[in-house]
Amino acid sequence: MTDSQIEPDTIQAYRETAYGIAGDQPFDMHIDVVSAELTALHAAHRVTCSAFITACNPFSRFLDAPSNQSRHDQLRRELERRELAFIEGAGEHPANGWPEEASFLVLGISLEDASEIGRQFEQNGIVWSDANARPQLILLR
Repeated sequence: MTDSQIEPDTIQAYRETAYGIAGDQPFDMHIDVVSAELTALHAAHRVTCSAFITACNPFSRFLDAPSNQSRHDQLRRELERRELAFIEGAGEHPANGWPEEASFLVLGISLEDASEIGRQFEQNGIVWSDANARPQLILLR
């Protein structure tokens, strides 16, 4: 399937996950499914791309809630330091029992910068969308 170091079952779980965006008009994104809501959000913020990034559970190793919250707070500070616009979100698989992961939808971030942040926070991947608003799973390992 890919040359990734990530287990195929983990990749499949990422593909099945709903990536929820909070904010004024909450919605879910799904991998490889064009999102009218994301298109509207991009237009409202005058951007042509975005990335869904988490800092929780590095390399899919389960951490306790306080550790994940600390990592989420660190990610927030990093996004603020970079002066990036972002909206709270959470990724949740529909059936596998893995706990919801606090995340951010980062608006107007390049694929390169989003990947860099994902690697900085020891993530297997990020979800990135360009102007077509079709979220793509980008594997980082």
